[in-house]
Amino acid sequence: MTDTSVDTSDFELGRYQNPGTILDILQSMKTIAVVGLSANELRASHFVGFYLRNHGYRVVPVNPRETTVLGETSYPTLSDVPLKIDVVNVFRAPRVVPCIAEEATRIGAGALWLQFGVISPEGVAIAEQGGMKVVVDRCVKIEHARYMGRMHWLGFNTGQVTSRRGPLQ
Repeated sequence: MTDTSVDTSDFELGRYQNPGTILDILQSMKTIAVVGLSANELRASHFVGFYLRNHGYRVVPVNPRETTVLGETSYPTLSDVPLKIDVVNVFRAPRVVPCIAEEATRIGAGALWLQFGVISPEGVAIAEQGGMKVVVDRCVKIEHARYMGRMHWLGFNTGQVTSRRGPLQ
């Protein structure tokens, strides 16, 4: 194993992709700290933050390498954020998730959301012990679009449900 990978062989991933939990988090969240939010518009974290902000959420960047992202002050750590955080959304390597989960617990966050490919059994255990809801290996933007009826934002919702192709033009 390299230092960026985490052993997930015994991890029950499906338990942390529960539609009920996802929907509950999406319906209750208002302020989202995005750990690893980048000012680079080509990064997935930037697009997710942009999407969430445009859908009415308060997005708080947490990245010690940035000063501002999406017009918001970027904080070096979760502990530096002066607001109550509902959800901590993580765009970092799995090996650092346990530290992020500990900090999220200390600040009283309600949920820990690990993006695609961010799978940390140890971080999940810390978050659960701290009373947080947890989602793993799911994109908050995609799940928001799926459950909150926003797939149209990028033109995915045509208003038709069919497997038949229309005539060629």
